[in-house]
Amino acid sequence: MTAKSSILDPAITEYIADSTVREHPTLRELREETARLSQWRMAIGPEQGQLMALLAHTIGARRYLEIGVFTGYSSLAMALALPSDGYILACDVNEETTAVARRYWEYAGVAGKIDLRIAPAAQTLEGLRRENVEPFDMAFIDADKVNVDTYYEYALDLVRSGGLILVDNVLWDGAVLDESVDDADTRALRAISFKAGRDNRVEVALVPVCDGLLIARKK
Repeated sequence: MTAKSSILDPAITEYIADSTVREHPTLRELREETARLSQWRMAIGPEQGQLMALLAHTIGARRYLEIGVFTGYSSLAMALALPSDGYILACDVNEETTAVARRYWEYAGVAGKIDLRIAPAAQTLEGLRRENVEPFDMAFIDADKVNVDTYYEYALDLVRSGGLILVDNVLWDGAVLDESVDDADTRALRAISFKAGRDNRVEVALVPVCDGLLIARKK
């Protein structure tokens, strides 16, 4: 398994994979195809997908909101984890990479669970809020980083009490620790961790899996 983080010991990452990761064959095929793309690190790792599936099972999740799809590893992992009547609303803007996702969703037999919306995520999320849709059980934020706070606020509106909001890449390959790094994406990721850490609307933990996963439980 290719390491997803340069700040975690690769030997530890390999140990986790060898000892505990149970990767569905279709997920493995998708990961291997994605690894041939120049932007392969945008995909989550199998240990993170397994953690997300475990969280979904723990809270009895049926409705899942994904903000940022790429080639579909996270959405496929969650579609496989959700019950037969599970529903995923997935937001992305890239037809080319989501075409890969669609192919694997079909291959795994879970495409019927996934409603892919190709549009700016904020536009889709605002529409959901106006429609007063049934609340989601989980939301996963893994899109453009500069807008992570906007997506977090939408997720708080759209997720039920007791539901989970997950934010990816919050360690940003260690850049959040480097005061000399001050680009907009890094500033946004630093800010969301500190915001969630002090946000009385949620209970929160930051887990150093892959590139850092912020887990917030809505009160």
